[in-house]
Amino acid sequence: METLANLECFVRSAETGSFSATARYLALTPAAVSRNVAMLERNIGVRLFHRSTRKLTLTEAGEHFLASIGGNLDALQNAISSIASDHGEPAGALKVSMSPTFGISHVLPFLPKFLAKYPLIRPEWHFENRQVDLIAEGFDVAIGGGFELAQGVISRPLSPAHVIAVASPKYMRGKTVPTDPRALEDLNGIVMRSSRTGRVRHWTMRDKEGVEMPAQVKESIIVNDPAAMREAALLGLGVCFLAVPDVLSWLECGDLVRLVPNWYADAGTISMYFATRSLMPAKTRVFIDFISEVFEKQQLALKFSGR
Repeated sequence: METLANLECFVRSAETGSFSATARYLALTPAAVSRNVAMLERNIGVRLFHRSTRKLTLTEAGEHFLASIGGNLDALQNAISSIASDHGEPAGALKVSMSPTFGISHVLPFLPKFLAKYPLIRPEWHFENRQVDLIAEGFDVAIGGGFELAQGVISRPLSPAHVIAVASPKYMRGKTVPTDPRALEDLNGIVMRSSRTGRVRHWTMRDKEGVEMPAQVKESIIVNDPAAMREAALLGLGVCFLAVPDVLSWLECGDLVRLVPNWYADAGTISMYFATRSLMPAKTRVFIDFISEVFEKQQLALKFSGR
């Protein structure tokens, strides 16, 4: 009878195409993953993978074996997880990725309430501005916008990702208040260069009637992080374009002001991303439901709207 460890190493290696990626997911060494797969191959008497220094691919027998396992491995794992505590409560490490600006301001404050409700869950939260590979890197959930949906990953929308123009009252003192996005071109801009594309992001803004207009500013300061843009704006260095959640607190206290308030840029949707499974681990399910409920009760989608 094969051990769950051997089967899990095989399935995750087939999903990721890499012993190293599987090792990161399972918190093992690549050598341990390779050894477990080799033991499985030896026990059933067939080679499951073609191995090379660059690539790991399933053999024909491996493809048939993976198909025969189907969702049974997830079912077994979740059955074990569901009785991880004496009372069957959600338990275990909850690995979540989210951007620093959004996660620290709008998700982290709810952690005490979440842990009071689910004390056996151990948060492992990563605050980073990048799209993670949920399956290969072992994340339970990612929160952000603009993720490309890989095979086996689905999303649940939380709020719109609307971008607005902001500046400090200090910077705007004595200047003509712009009435539409075209008038922003006379102001110093704090812009962001994408670390992924190497380009400075430019925006097209729209009003409530759907009229669109390009928004240009002088590229006076270039950074690569939204939080740095906000801090530069707070220092009175110019105008920047940021998502509403990233500046909401500073708008409410008056440290920043919104320019051309009838206009916004649509950057898509802020969503939760998670892997599809026949039986989702309890820790993941309750976190997704908890965050969705918080956003609904506090009407955060409405607060984060640029309309």
